[in-house]
Amino acid sequence: MPVSSRRATLATVAASAGVSVATVSKVLNGRSDVAPATRSLVESLLREHDYIAPSPRRGEPVATDTVEVQFDNDFNGYSTEIIQGVVTAGAELGAGVVVSVRKKIDHPAAWARDLVAAGRRALIAVTCERLNARQLNALSRVQLPLVVIDPLNLPYAELTSIGSTNFAGGLAATQHLLSLGHRRIAYIGGPASATCNQARLHGYRAAMEAEGAPPLPGYTRFGRFRYQDGLEHGAAVLDLPEPPTAIFAGCDEVALGVMEAARGRGLRIPQDLSIVGFDDTQIARMASPPLTTVRQPLREMGGVALRTALRLAAGEKIDSHHVELATELIVRASTADVACANHP
Repeated sequence: MPVSSRRATLATVAASAGVSVATVSKVLNGRSDVAPATRSLVESLLREHDYIAPSPRRGEPVATDTVEVQFDNDFNGYSTEIIQGVVTAGAELGAGVVVSVRKKIDHPAAWARDLVAAGRRALIAVTCERLNARQLNALSRVQLPLVVIDPLNLPYAELTSIGSTNFAGGLAATQHLLSLGHRRIAYIGGPASATCNQARLHGYRAAMEAEGAPPLPGYTRFGRFRYQDGLEHGAAVLDLPEPPTAIFAGCDEVALGVMEAARGRGLRIPQDLSIVGFDDTQIARMASPPLTTVRQPLREMGGVALRTALRLAAGEKIDSHHVELATELIVRASTADVACANHP
């Protein structure tokens, strides 16, 4: 029997299953006092009817606002800082925070429906993949507010996002290396099309061109914001006929990979190679030597994301769909004057 295009209700599903509305409600709420065969039938019909639990009315008081922070990759230093910021803000505001990892979303409608059924009032996404129209439409359909932290792409202007001044950070990192006398400076970043990566790259290029020292061929490389990419791309630029004396890495994790690639070639840091990272995660402070990096206020970004998500869930209007927090160059021991370099 074809399913109606009208939004299904609990009564619709109950009638199809031949059970009471109360039984369907028990299945939705995970109650144990439902026979396995009945539960299986009801769950099947919920999917068949594409049932979507209604969201609480805008501004309607609830016992506890619960916001989910969802990552699409394994946790690292970056994600830990974000989580700390969200959880701290949640404790201050009396909001519940659920942290999850969802590496792949095959069925966006079911994904969005499950979030609402679980009582989520809003979603904060920290994604390494590009957001697509199906995912955004699914969230819109169930009226679940979305806030994206440091998005890789902005599919439409109204998407609410929290980021940092990536261009200014890239500019400051490169200007720091230039001030130390370096001119052969490479950039190893994340995905080429990522919005944050593009901004850091443009900051790097702006500083280099203003100095009259455009990057040499092979000096600009892209991968992911991961240690292995820093190791591989760091090796590639250091093996060039005219290797750089300094490298600006798109994140701290990439910078540590570059450090290891340099050590594997007998290069000392910073005597032979200066390195700057981006983020100022805990690994930057624990690196050997401690890493000069651009501080991205990740904890503050997490806090702003949570407060924004709660405002959207309450039906409030926000001043801007995109908020950028200021970056800051933190100078440590991984950079030195080019005069220290002893490249041939």
